[in-house]
Amino acid sequence: MEQKKIDRINELAKKAREEGLNEQEKQEQQALRQEYIAAFRGNLKKQLDNIEIIRPDGSRQMLKERKKK
Repeated sequence: MEQKKIDRINELAKKAREEGLNEQEKQEQQALRQEYIAAFRGNLKKQLDNIEIIRPDGSRQMLKERKKK
């Protein structure tokens, strides 16, 4: 997600606390939050898919392979 969009999320949150948002701003805030959450989940999934478990016997297994069992 672009830093510009994250900054906009923060601007809207600050405005909501200080003076409130109109309906259009609320919709924009909700859409930006959903986009941020989707990006966050996607990045987390990629990180988890690249985790490798090293067993005491020295064997290695990818976390995503372990999940399937």
